[in-house]
Amino acid sequence: MELTIQSINFEATDKLKAFVEKKIKKLEKFHDGIIDADVIMRVVKPETAKNKGVSVKLNLRNGEAFAEKVADTFEEAVDLCAEALEKQIIKTKEKKER
Repeated sequence: MELTIQSINFEATDKLKAFVEKKIKKLEKFHDGIIDADVIMRVVKPETAKNKGVSVKLNLRNGEAFAEKVADTFEEAVDLCAEALEKQIIKTKEKKER
């Protein structure tokens, strides 16, 4: 799987990029047809809490999956996106098997 990480309005640390990569690569165990993943991280409103937005788009062999979440930290937002994508992947896989 090819992974693209973009950070808008801030510079992502290597530690954050490694965390994102680890979380997104874990999704491969649910579906072997993930072609690539685009991760976009942005600071929504710098002066408020819950201002870290993450959107993840997965291109699958038989479609695509998308999740967008906002949280207090980028790590939390990535976790929430990974959970949502996991559910979508499983649902897509179940539909395909019918």
